[in-house]
Amino acid sequence: MADGGSFDTFPKLLLRNAAQFGNGPAFRHKDLGIWQTWTWTEVAGIVRAYAAGLQRIGLQPGDTIAIVGSNRPKLYWTVMAAQALRAIPVPVYSDAVADELAYVLAHADVKFVAAQDQEQVDKILSVSDRVPHLRKIVYDEPRGLRDYDHSRLVAIHDVIEGGRAALAGNPALGDQIDEIIRQGEGSDVSIILYTSGTTGASKGVMLSARRCIDAVTDTVRFDRLTENDVALAYLPLAWVGDHYLNYAQGLAAGFCMACPESGETVEQDLREIGPTFYFAPPRVFENMLTRVMIRMEDAAPIKRRIFDYFLGIARRHGESILTGKPVPVSGRLLYALGRLILYEPLKNVLGLSRVRVAYTAGEAIGPDLFAFYRSIGLNLKQLYGQTEAFLYVTCQPDGEIYSDTVGPAAPNVDIRIAESGEVQFRSPGMFVRYFKDQAKTAEALTPDGYVKTGDAGFFDEQTGHLKIIDRAKDVGRLADGTIFAPKYLENKLKFFPSIKEAVAFGDSREFVCAILNIDLTAVGSWAERNNIAYGSYQELAGHPQVYDLVTKSVEEVNRSLAEEKVMAGAQIRRFLILHKELDADDGELTRTQKVRRGFIAERYGPLVTALYDGSHEADISTEVTFEDGRKGVIAARVKIRDVQTIGAAEPFGRAA
Repeated sequence: MADGGSFDTFPKLLLRNAAQFGNGPAFRHKDLGIWQTWTWTEVAGIVRAYAAGLQRIGLQPGDTIAIVGSNRPKLYWTVMAAQALRAIPVPVYSDAVADELAYVLAHADVKFVAAQDQEQVDKILSVSDRVPHLRKIVYDEPRGLRDYDHSRLVAIHDVIEGGRAALAGNPALGDQIDEIIRQGEGSDVSIILYTSGTTGASKGVMLSARRCIDAVTDTVRFDRLTENDVALAYLPLAWVGDHYLNYAQGLAAGFCMACPESGETVEQDLREIGPTFYFAPPRVFENMLTRVMIRMEDAAPIKRRIFDYFLGIARRHGESILTGKPVPVSGRLLYALGRLILYEPLKNVLGLSRVRVAYTAGEAIGPDLFAFYRSIGLNLKQLYGQTEAFLYVTCQPDGEIYSDTVGPAAPNVDIRIAESGEVQFRSPGMFVRYFKDQAKTAEALTPDGYVKTGDAGFFDEQTGHLKIIDRAKDVGRLADGTIFAPKYLENKLKFFPSIKEAVAFGDSREFVCAILNIDLTAVGSWAERNNIAYGSYQELAGHPQVYDLVTKSVEEVNRSLAEEKVMAGAQIRRFLILHKELDADDGELTRTQKVRRGFIAERYGPLVTALYDGSHEADISTEVTFEDGRKGVIAARVKIRDVQTIGAAEPFGRAA
């Protein structure tokens, strides 16, 4: 197994991997239906030529170069080549609208941009007048760009070939590139990752090479990752999760990063590539299970009975077998039969057959969902992290897995709980500072050097593992003093397959209300089975029978809350189903799909008012942004539903 060792920059790790793993696979990419493979030796040669080519067109040490697009080898190689020149890569979310893109490019003083395709090039050109330092755009896919003005446009392929020719014609140039790599220091800023902006404008998190490598070396050892592992690189390039779990761990361990053909083919590519290390946010695991359950609804009765029976066996014995605990012989035999008939075929259909280690993070995962995957033999674990930590703050060791905790401190991470209840940490990978924002940097750190996470949590007395409640600033109280933790309630609601998104309100108010989004796939399938006709999301969301379906889920959440002494008074009294899906393009979600609760409260103020004034419906007009950037308006009359509470005050408007 490889680790960081004395290699304190990523280009040095790349050269080490080329020497150590040579013909081992470094990258794979499915293009036009065919998987292409590059070895570590080939990647090292390409990156060296790419660095020479970027230097020829003006990229210098300390310059920033943005990367905008999906997971493509040439975009990852852009990161490597920039780091080889001691320049600073700045990944940007590929689905960022023009204004968001302009903000990051201008704030980061970007001089060069590597774009995936025509769509990204068009966005960059549309805001180029707001990016004063921009000099060149290099692009991966040439389709549609032939007739563009190429005075500032050049294909990445041509940059690499130009660098290759320059190296062949001038051996001293190769020595110069190698010397720049050797001169690279662990204190160099390795990358700037912009936060998702949940609580305001995005901040540029500056991470140093040595700290990044120290952090990933620890987790590579922790999960015993080696050059024989494979990861599917489908997470957003601009998210710390992709840069850590795939890029950084891939270089530290020497494993292969496989890039899907497109966002639409990820599920198929997952099955074909068969990763051994896998990460997905809870919503991906939820969607997988939802598709399975929808298919089982349409299966023959005998197949449904077999499915239900062996899932029952898995629930009774799966976790014990996964963790090596004693199981009766009869249980082992039935579980072995279940593996043959159901569990292994199911994991194969989902693309998880070869997964040795799987993680989820970003939001709380429902205990039933978590238990389902572990019961069929998937070693699914949780971690808690932040961009400022270079991801890992906690992670669950094998054999110590609990659905309601995020694990103990990750290797060499120190965690403490402040008097306010805020989680604070020091870690090997902690950030250097925020780019061009010393005030925010000082605000994020304690006087003795701990990072303030902004999350409220505590250590579970029985397990010693960390539990996260909510964002510290979001934890409030109802008018009667009951603790109100909106994220906690929202996660409980989202455990139900019919509910895709939830926003809870109640701070300083008499009771709790919620705005919900339905899951179009799950509810649409349910509607078809129940002969409910609909023509759009808006029509389905407003259907009385859909409200009945969702009401049952909300009442189930209330029953769960009633059993929790601290949260019993925070049961949901009223809710509505929003007429549109919450969308990052409309500013309602971050690019990592986190709710911007304050923005939603302001944008849907008339609906929030109606939830609390006793109205049973309310009119709303909402401006929306279409995929092509055009604006439009959706108007609707939204129904409001009262909900039965358990052992607490009666729903709004009902007699006690």
